[in-house]
Amino acid sequence: MPESADETIDRTAAVRAQGETVPASTPAVGSPESMLMPDVNRDDVAERLTLVISRLSRRIRPVGDELSHGVLSALSSVKTAGPLRPSDLARLENVAAPTMTRIVADLENRGLIERTADPLDGRSFLLRATPAGVGAVAQARSSRTARVLTMLAEQSDADLASLARALPVLETVAAGRL
Repeated sequence: MPESADETIDRTAAVRAQGETVPASTPAVGSPESMLMPDVNRDDVAERLTLVISRLSRRIRPVGDELSHGVLSALSSVKTAGPLRPSDLARLENVAAPTMTRIVADLENRGLIERTADPLDGRSFLLRATPAGVGAVAQARSSRTARVLTMLAEQSDADLASLARALPVLETVAAGRL
C-alpha cells in the first residue's frame, strides 16, 4: 500500500535527522526526468503539496506584532499596484469587501497606508502605501526570508537545486495563471 503524504514527509524528516541525504523523488515538471514518470499521481502530488505548504506556512507565520499573511499581502499589493480603490484591492486579493474593509482599517491605524480622494469618482478613495508601509513590507519579507533560510540551511546543494527548479511552476500556480 502506498504511503500517505504525512508518512512520506515524516520518513524523509527521519532520514535527514540521521544525517542521510534524501534524493529528490519527483523531477521538475517538463524536465527530461519527468518524461520518465508518466504515471505521476496528481491527487498524491496535490495532497503532499497541500500538507507541505501548510507546514511551511506555520513555520514562517508572523511572530509578535508582525503583519499577518493577509495584511502583508494587501499592503504589498497596494505598494506594488497602488494607488488602488478598496474594491479593486479586494478583487486583487480575492477577498470579500467586508474583509478588505477590516484590513484597510488595520493598515490605516498602523499608518501603513493612506487614503486620497479618487479624482475620477468623488464617492470613492484611493489607497497608497506610506513610507512606513513600504518599510513594513521590506521588514516582513526580510524576517520571513530569514526563517526560510534557517529551514534550508541543512539542505544539500542538490536539494536546493530541486527546489529552484520547482519555483517557476509554484509561482505560476500561486499567481493563478495555470
